[in-house]
Amino acid sequence: MFNLCHDLFTMSIDWNLMVFLVVLCGLIHYVLIQHAFSVHFKCVAFLLQAWSNHRSSSPTSDHEKSKIKYDPDHVAIPNDVTDVWEIDPKHLKFENKVASGSYGDLYKGTYYSQEVAIKILKPERVNSDLQKEFAQEVYIMRKVRHKNVVQFIGACTKLPSLCIVTEFMSGGSVYDYLHKQRGVFKLPTLLKAAIDVSKGMNYLHQNNIIHRDLKAANLLMDENEVVKVADFGVARVKAQTGVMTAETGTYRWMAPEVIEHKPYDHKADVFSFGIVLWELLTGKLPYEYLTPLQAAVGVVQKELRPTIPKNTQPKLAELLEKTWKQDPALRPDFSEIIEILQQIAKEVGDDGECRKEKSSGGFLSVLRRK
Repeated sequence: MFNLCHDLFTMSIDWNLMVFLVVLCGLIHYVLIQHAFSVHFKCVAFLLQAWSNHRSSSPTSDHEKSKIKYDPDHVAIPNDVTDVWEIDPKHLKFENKVASGSYGDLYKGTYYSQEVAIKILKPERVNSDLQKEFAQEVYIMRKVRHKNVVQFIGACTKLPSLCIVTEFMSGGSVYDYLHKQRGVFKLPTLLKAAIDVSKGMNYLHQNNIIHRDLKAANLLMDENEVVKVADFGVARVKAQTGVMTAETGTYRWMAPEVIEHKPYDHKADVFSFGIVLWELLTGKLPYEYLTPLQAAVGVVQKELRPTIPKNTQPKLAELLEKTWKQDPALRPDFSEIIEILQQIAKEVGDDGECRKEKSSGGFLSVLRRK
């Protein structure tokens, strides 16, 4: 009996030992696995860090350092925090002076071998008001891009060399052609020019920009005689209320509500366009026998308007009268003006003769002779 009990007791100890050993082995196995995983993860982290260091030293690191946020609705473009439109003056080459004014000069020049127009402000005339106007023009121009709006290239914003650089328009201004070279538009070309201007203005208005100084002098032509809207020195983004009150522009082309300092909106540009269209048609200066102030008083108090020639195409005459209505609400939008002009152009057709010149040699040849 004693031996049997001893054997049973011995077997019991061996069984407990066996259980203990199994549990111990399991723990050791678990610890080893955990250690292996830890080593593995450390290796992976080391490799990733090495790859990151290699990438950061590559030529494209500046772009990859940019914070690119992936969005299912759009692609985020990296930004290197530099203004692409800021121009270093040392890259500008000035050629001949094209025009001169009291506040600045306009030059033909080159920028990285590209022909450009350079409007530079005279340092002695720069004050806080002129700086604000300059800043506003740059702000407007860098926002717009349309084939019938003069293309903004860039600007120098560091005093004292404030300048705005745009594409060079070799055809000059419509004003110079009409009033200095005494050129006259044939109707098909007149309509083409008017449509060009309307498309440029329609684009501006769709982007809530009011030009506020639309006139023949601010319409430029390129080498293909495409007309483009230029000079945004007094242009403004339309106020949230939709109306503005400051008097600006040039009296002969100015809408009555602007002259009277009344609230106005984009329809003021439509009035000015009507005067420009009359200029294209007649080749004359609006109210040429009146001073600018007399013309302004007449427009407001007597509803004075330029006289439409008797032989004017009927639909064109009707459009003129619509554009310079005293009540801005009765004037058409430029989208409607474009449709009317295109319809007239279709009816008129094209006789293949672009212009009838009062002086020999043509418009562009006159420029080349200078």
